[in-house]
Amino acid sequence: MEDNLKKNQEFMLEMNRITMERQIQMQDQMRERQVALGIAKAREMFLWLGSFYAIAGGAMLAGFARTKKPAAIVPLLPLTFLVGYQADLAYGSKLNRIKAESENILQYERDLIEIPSGLPTLSSIDAGRIRAQEEKKYHATSPRN
Repeated sequence: MEDNLKKNQEFMLEMNRITMERQIQMQDQMRERQVALGIAKAREMFLWLGSFYAIAGGAMLAGFARTKKPAAIVPLLPLTFLVGYQADLAYGSKLNRIKAESENILQYERDLIEIPSGLPTLSSIDAGRIRAQEEKKYHATSPRN
């Protein structure tokens, strides 16, 4: 009997370990997909911004050639920074620099990422659940005719 109990406990521990490993793997794969989606969005945005930049830049240069007024090409400066930023994000090393900075924050500036009032506890979750049930009783919606 005791031998069966011990085997059952070992089996349960192994199943819990496997379940935890699968959850961690699933969460990591979901994170990877979210990051890939973000990179794809950045690349798509770069294509749109690059197209706008090329068309608007050509029009500004044509306007400058015709009028000889520098005000016609002034908007190229901020647009150049905007397109450069997006290109760095989509195809450059910006994501690596963001990752390095986030690792720096996690290592040296933990206070910036702490949850206000700390992690929720079971008692605070239960208290919130009970409070929501109480509010639901007092604010019940009445059927309309």
